[in-house]
Amino acid sequence: MTGRRELEERFDALKGANLSLDLTRGKPATEQLDLADALDGYLGGDFRAEDGTDARNYGGLRGLAEARELGARLLDVSAEEVIAGGNASLTLMFFVLDAAMNTGLTGSRWRDAEPVKALCPVPGYDRHFVLAQALGMELVTVPMTDTGPDMDVVEEQVATDSAVRSIWCVPKYSNPTGCIYSEDTVKRLAELPTRHVPPQPGGQPFLVLWDNAYTVHDFEFPPPRLTSILPLAKAAGTEDSIAMFASTSKITFAGGGVSFVGGGAGFLEAVEERLSILMVGPDKVNQLRHARYLAGDKLEQHMRAHAEIVKPKFDAVERGLARGLGGSGLARWTRPRGGYFVSLDTPTGLATTVVALARELGVALTPAGATFPYGDDPEDRNIRIAPTLATLDEVEAGIDVLTLCIKLAAARKADHG
Repeated sequence: MTGRRELEERFDALKGANLSLDLTRGKPATEQLDLADALDGYLGGDFRAEDGTDARNYGGLRGLAEARELGARLLDVSAEEVIAGGNASLTLMFFVLDAAMNTGLTGSRWRDAEPVKALCPVPGYDRHFVLAQALGMELVTVPMTDTGPDMDVVEEQVATDSAVRSIWCVPKYSNPTGCIYSEDTVKRLAELPTRHVPPQPGGQPFLVLWDNAYTVHDFEFPPPRLTSILPLAKAAGTEDSIAMFASTSKITFAGGGVSFVGGGAGFLEAVEERLSILMVGPDKVNQLRHARYLAGDKLEQHMRAHAEIVKPKFDAVERGLARGLGGSGLARWTRPRGGYFVSLDTPTGLATTVVALARELGVALTPAGATFPYGDDPEDRNIRIAPTLATLDEVEAGIDVLTLCIKLAAARKADHG
């Protein structure tokens, strides 16, 4: 292994390189956004939906039929099991969780029996954690495995603690590990609400929060399949406890896509009733242009074009990590088959130091601890790598800096015992 003196010299030399690289968040690159530029004016003045609805007018709380068909493809359900919304699935997540917490959807509100806890697989998605925390929920970590959350731990938590009311899931190319939930994991999650005993009769049921954000963000074709959860939930009688989310935000325009919420009939009726207080109808013009633009095999063609841009960056991450850290025992990382992130673990206690060292060299990484509730990684080891926004050259340079910082942090720690 390279000695500390040489590592320090390389580090000092890079301080003068004036790097300014950002690997912090999973945003699509400009080239990816450019793929959907044809959306602008795509309707050509034809605003009539297939059923004759004028998309420019009020109404249609569940969204246009063809938009719901698009959502059904993303969520692997029928169009009748989808509501098409506005531009952000995170808004729908907040809407559903806030209703469950404060007013109730298909039962009395969770807040009637405090505390209220949410299970958070870790490492996981920071916005999920922040959302639940903002609503007054206590966040309880459960470990992630290569096939999804550790279901033995999850099931025990749900069966023994009535305050546990929900679990966050990113089932395909999970953020940040990139794993795909196994069929067994999906089945056990579908049956999970049957293990929960509400703390009060008629209480809002347990919710499996199913954020299928990366369902079509594949690197290989034909892509790997995710087991559909809703049929399994119907078999278990839990379909109204499955809250499914997806959007086109990373498919077309990140700030101008279409979001979707799916689930059982009772759940969607409750969501629609609550939505009727909030709005008269969603942006159906945007829904219509997306439905037409991504109809038929256009969706897969579009995502293949995304993969041609994104996959080389992930390949560069793998090459750089293997070249810089392979065989060193200083890190382990995931090798996703799609999605937006790579999860890397340093030796215990080094992640914060590594992120700070990289910042000194002009490379911005997601803050250490961001993939854990309350921003607290108890072992201080996980770093989320987000290579999509950067150019290929920037990714390569950024990973070289990251590997140097990991080796230097480890060498300094070794020298100081």
